[in-house]
Amino acid sequence: QVHLVESGGDLVQPGGSLRLSCAVSGSIGSMYVMGWHRQAPGQQRELVATITSSGNTNYATSVKGRFTIFRDNVKNTVNLQMNSLQPEDTAVYYCNVVKYLPARLAYWGQGTQVTVSS
Repeated sequence: QVHLVESGGDLVQPGGSLRLSCAVSGSIGSMYVMGWHRQAPGQQRELVATITSSGNTNYATSVKGRFTIFRDNVKNTVNLQMNSLQPEDTAVYYCNVVKYLPARLAYWGQGTQVTVSS
């Protein structure tokens, strides 16, 4: 069983930075995709960024150049560095892992709140 726990959400002023972290426990195998999604009030959950087991990254257009997703293999975490935050980045951010071996399974964290406001 894979367990994900997010941390790092906070209230921050526009233009500020935050780093979200997702602690991953359990075996995810050698083929997987890790990602961050977000859901603002009244809106659907949307993809923010992903990183594959081979290290390839992908970003939503709205965050490209401002957010960076990266893994810490020592701490077994997947992190999201968020810079130049704007009010429209306000949302609950969810960590997600999809493992593919021996079968496709998806796991979600409980979410962490990010609020960008002056």
